[in-house]
Amino acid sequence: MNIFIGSLPFRTKESDLRSFFENYGEVSRASIITDRETGRSRGFGFVEMPDDDAANKAIEGLNGSEIEGRTIVVKEAMEKRERGGNYR
Repeated sequence: MNIFIGSLPFRTKESDLRSFFENYGEVSRASIITDRETGRSRGFGFVEMPDDDAANKAIEGLNGSEIEGRTIVVKEAMEKRERGGNYR
């Protein structure tokens, strides 16, 4: 399951994110999204966990928790929508 994590402190590293979620089970990938121009964190990231039960427990356990004084949002990631359409 792919999990979205929002409102992350800008100093959070991918290794930190991985550690938070490994308390609930195996993490296959952890990534912090960065700005293309500056390379700085955009304050959100994604974690992928192969076991859906462990992922759901992580979401339940971590959503609304605090990291460095910031309350984080943790929920199942939505599928990326295709950009397109007829815009005028």
